[in-house]
Amino acid sequence: MNFGGTIRINRIGFCIICAVIILFVIYLTPKHLSFRSDKINLRRLLLASIEAAERGGLEVIKVSKESNINEEIKGKTKEGVKIPVTEADYRSHCVMYYGITKLFPSISVISEEKEGEKDCKNLVPLDIEPRGNLGIHGLPDVEVEASEITVWIDPLDATQEYTEHLYNYVTTMVCVAYRGNPIIGVIHKPFGDEHKTMWAWLNKGKSPHLIFAKDKLKENEKAVIIVSRSHHGNVDKFVKKVFGESAEIIYAGGSGYKSLEVASGNVTAYIHKTAISKWDVCAGDAIIASLGGTFKTLSNKYLDYKADSNHLNTEGILATMISNVADKGKVLYNDV
Repeated sequence: MNFGGTIRINRIGFCIICAVIILFVIYLTPKHLSFRSDKINLRRLLLASIEAAERGGLEVIKVSKESNINEEIKGKTKEGVKIPVTEADYRSHCVMYYGITKLFPSISVISEEKEGEKDCKNLVPLDIEPRGNLGIHGLPDVEVEASEITVWIDPLDATQEYTEHLYNYVTTMVCVAYRGNPIIGVIHKPFGDEHKTMWAWLNKGKSPHLIFAKDKLKENEKAVIIVSRSHHGNVDKFVKKVFGESAEIIYAGGSGYKSLEVASGNVTAYIHKTAISKWDVCAGDAIIASLGGTFKTLSNKYLDYKADSNHLNTEGILATMISNVADKGKVLYNDV
């Protein structure tokens, strides 16, 4: 009997079994799972975005009640306007940025602030179970490649107004871009009697609060234009030139607030002439586009929200829900 041959076969079989076990263990390690998780569920990402914006809002409220919000100046605009930052910006960034990146480590997330994780305290994982009051139920599970997703975060929009206690302008925002196009927008208003979270997902759904029916501006109808109260860049004369002397100009803080005024039909258009960062406008862009409106530069271009794009838009903004107003930006741009 050839026992040696039998033993040799068993050793080979044993080695094969060991190799299979080792490969299986490697396959199930978190690192390998992360590598394999190249698909992102957009419904789950929407839920995470809503939860992140609302948790950021809670941090913003908490800091507003403290004796010192630790206001600093982190820079100036091209026009010389100071850009403030506060403890609320940083705390909101911590819960929003790390809340999303922990759940979706394979996507690009860009935030206005840059606080490192070691400086963020008491981080709690996001809860992404849907709640009935947000209109989330019934949305489809859609999966896309993680490499094609970029998330833009503004932890505290209207910081200047926040320092002045003009809390009605303050929002926290999250935007999801797919291949550079904004497809999900979340804008949360933390202050006021009713804390509202507005969201929209292109061609899939929107929050119940977002209702708009108007389509055209009548020939003799007065245009109501909303512009920045601190970065308006003397846009007044251009508005009057394009929309007539009867045009009403509203000065307001926060791009998120102004975008919601457009989406709600309270104003004819939101016009911005000076440079503006993409985390300021992405969520509003997604919401207005989802409702059938237009959100473009004054040079009539759609904004590119890919991670490797320029984070600063220097060609202004015209956002409107009204079809015969959308083409007015070119006239403004030629006069800038």
